[in-house]
Amino acid sequence: MKSSTLKPLILNTFLIQLISTRNRIGARVLLLVMILLRFPCDAQKKAIITNEGRERISLNHGWRFMRYQDKGDELIYDERPVVFDRKDDVVADSKPSQKPLLAGTSEKVLKKWILPTANDFIKDESKHYVRPAGDPGSNFPFVQLGFNDKSWEKVDLPHDWAVKGPFYKEANAIVGGGMGRLPIQGIAWYRRKIGIPIADRGKNIYLEIEGAMSYAMVWLNGHLVGGWPYGYNSFRLDLTPYIKFGLDNQIAIRLDNPPNSSRWYPGSGLYRNVWLTKTNAVQIAQWGTCITTSDISKSSAVVNLDVNIENKADYDEQVKVLTDIYSLDNQYQKVKKISSFPLSIVNVNHHNKYLVKSELLLNNPALWQPLPTQKPNLYAAVTRLYTNNRLVDTYETRFGIRDIRFDPVKGVIVNGKAVKIQGVNQHHDLGALGAAFNYRAAERQLELLREMGCNAIRLSHNPPAPELLDITDKMGFLVINEIFDCWEQGKTPLDFHLIFPDWSEADTRSFIRRDKNHPSIIAWSFGNEVGEQYTATEGATIARRLSAIVKDEDPTRPATASMNYAKPDMPFPAVMDILSLNYQGEGIRDAPAYAKLKGIRTAPLYPAFHDKFPGKLIISSETASTLSTRGTYIFPVTSDFSAPVSDTTGGDAQNQYVSAYELYTAQFGASPDKVFASQDKHPFVCGEFVWSGWDYLGEPTPYYGARSSYSGIIDLAGFKKDRFYLYQARWRPDLRFAHILPHWNWLGREGKITPVHIFSSADEAELFLNGRSLGRKKRVEYQYRFRWDDVKYEPGELKVLTYKHRLLWATETLKTAGQPVRLGLRADRRKIKDDGADLAFITVKVLDKDGNIVPIANNKIVFSISGPAEIVATDNGDPADLVAFPSKERKALSGMALVIVRSLKKAAGKFELKAEAENLGSAKIVLSTSANLLDVRHQKITKGIKR
Repeated sequence: MKSSTLKPLILNTFLIQLISTRNRIGARVLLLVMILLRFPCDAQKKAIITNEGRERISLNHGWRFMRYQDKGDELIYDERPVVFDRKDDVVADSKPSQKPLLAGTSEKVLKKWILPTANDFIKDESKHYVRPAGDPGSNFPFVQLGFNDKSWEKVDLPHDWAVKGPFYKEANAIVGGGMGRLPIQGIAWYRRKIGIPIADRGKNIYLEIEGAMSYAMVWLNGHLVGGWPYGYNSFRLDLTPYIKFGLDNQIAIRLDNPPNSSRWYPGSGLYRNVWLTKTNAVQIAQWGTCITTSDISKSSAVVNLDVNIENKADYDEQVKVLTDIYSLDNQYQKVKKISSFPLSIVNVNHHNKYLVKSELLLNNPALWQPLPTQKPNLYAAVTRLYTNNRLVDTYETRFGIRDIRFDPVKGVIVNGKAVKIQGVNQHHDLGALGAAFNYRAAERQLELLREMGCNAIRLSHNPPAPELLDITDKMGFLVINEIFDCWEQGKTPLDFHLIFPDWSEADTRSFIRRDKNHPSIIAWSFGNEVGEQYTATEGATIARRLSAIVKDEDPTRPATASMNYAKPDMPFPAVMDILSLNYQGEGIRDAPAYAKLKGIRTAPLYPAFHDKFPGKLIISSETASTLSTRGTYIFPVTSDFSAPVSDTTGGDAQNQYVSAYELYTAQFGASPDKVFASQDKHPFVCGEFVWSGWDYLGEPTPYYGARSSYSGIIDLAGFKKDRFYLYQARWRPDLRFAHILPHWNWLGREGKITPVHIFSSADEAELFLNGRSLGRKKRVEYQYRFRWDDVKYEPGELKVLTYKHRLLWATETLKTAGQPVRLGLRADRRKIKDDGADLAFITVKVLDKDGNIVPIANNKIVFSISGPAEIVATDNGDPADLVAFPSKERKALSGMALVIVRSLKKAAGKFELKAEAENLGSAKIVLSTSANLLDVRHQKITKGIKR
């Protein structure tokens, strides 16, 4: 026998003897020796943390991936209906009509083995699922350790297999515009080996998946462990019964992503983080802590802590529970210990749970405050469990101390101060990066929204990546966290309604347990425009059941579902703690320009809801759905203050553009001007969530030949549309600026009417064309832009002077640009981390000789890079651009394009991005990557955090 084989056997034997005699010092010494000898017992090659009782290891690297090119295999979760009509260009407020299919009769169906995964989130134990005998799929090659997967693609997580494209361009594509025209569909497998050392024998080993799209089923060493069908929920599987200690263990994950399963781009793959967690038998349960605060003032606050302890040992244990509170800085670093909860000593029976409740009075609390005060102070509660004076688990829970109340007249009151909701809706994709979560990309989205004056996010219409809520906590956004877009009445043939009866309770409970310690969350939404709102008692019954689940998990926050149809006299809204209205407040299809449209037609309903429910707060959970393509303007311009886009007004069907005058909307929508007026007429409305903050993949109303939406205030590349400044003028009224639209390059329009609009918070404005005054206008009540609708185009210079309280407020000048002669590059940051995940977003502008952007330029730009970074994607914000995102060639839209660059892992140094275009020469920008010690420490801390 080779010495390399003999040495581990001897060490393992000795280690087992030391552990069995509870010789902790000897065991630790030997573990250190094993690490120094590079004993290959852990495939991750990370030091084993023994003094904290819990180890959490990232499994994001080193996966093998394969997606079938044909129909796939027969290891199905359940049978699904055959889809005959793939048409997806349905008006978004159409009545949901899909019915659930009763399936599961085939022997091929594995649902009965997957359903027990839900048991921890089903309160009535009599309804728990019993796993059948047998081990389906155990003989399938992909789940076997010995299967050769070297021909499979190497990938790191988070991974979205569809975002690289190519886009489907045909009219009747298997994935149409509604789901983003990207190849999300099909069955795929992920495989990875993990090594579990013999030293971990006796521990519990868990696989934690933060998001898998969709119908995830997991095998370990040929055994079907479990799974979770809803692709947005996080879930955990206990691998312990199937682990081979001291040997390699094979994880195999099967995903099945059906087409016609969503109204937007859902993404695909293991698109969020995956972790391996090791605990002792006595442990804090999954998402097992809950912190609430009460009696809050500047001088003190009561902090309540629930700790759910689980004993998976075969014997009872006496457990000592200690929890300390630390203040955190903005890097989530623990600054200092400021208080401790009273010591608790409890007896926990074997294979049982025990809830420990404790309370403390915290003096002089630093409150979590939302935008715009920008003081979102955070704390961490570090809980330690001891048995026999041995530390067996450590668990960190971040939280904030804030008092939130909901007043039907004053609105949302945070820490005693009324906060007007200036919110947007956000889908989960990150544009050209797809659904694969990236911290920096999500942070950038929120930074731009904050600049606009946004202070609140509605997460539409599904649970987010947990890190997104870390960012909203840190930045001070208020959040409505939402879980379902449909219940039993489906919106697409293969969406969640097929599994709602089996999984609605488990999905809802797990969703809230994971997220309820986030201070940024102010309310839970358990439904969006569901079909059940059309019914009488039937829909209200389901709503009451879901609301009861939400309140059982978290009685401290209101529960709601958004309504675009249910009226005040129906039973559905009576269930809601707060009234979330989609478009109904300002009216749907009620303005003159919408008179000929079919669909829901609703007069403004703010007063009716307020009269029927005087004790309930009203919020517009979706407003506007204004549509535009950045920098494109179509003539003539409507004289109305809001109008539906069509091919004869505001739309260009050939190029699939929508006019950027920001007056044109979806059929059911309204311009910002109409929304603002309606809210100002009804001051009891606590605010709005605009549809939407950013453009998003899929749902490209009105042109379903496109790839992405037109409704964002910011386009898919992250460039501001003109609408950005209209909202900024309302939401940041003290910000001095004036914004002119349209651009002033209109060769061929000389002498033709070319309306000019000004966005500013000023109360007067005077417009000049080539030095001539075109008149001075005063803002009048319920008007939110200055309009000169009779301007005749002539090249040269537009200038506006704005005034507030008769004093000069802000000026803006817009010139006719010359011919494009060069490119200009600007990065959002000059230095990024060398962690293989950090990003730089580089804006490319086409400029004239004087440095002015050429707003009609559409030059093709070619990109290259040298140094320790790579080009991940390019974009221009054009919803109709079907060039694949990884392409290194991209046409400019309205004179601009975007390059997304990612660092290489552990490769610090300078890198150079080069952009070149025909007749424009080339331009370069030099950035750098470096290790960031603060971020390294931050990563070490967050690996141990479980909310």
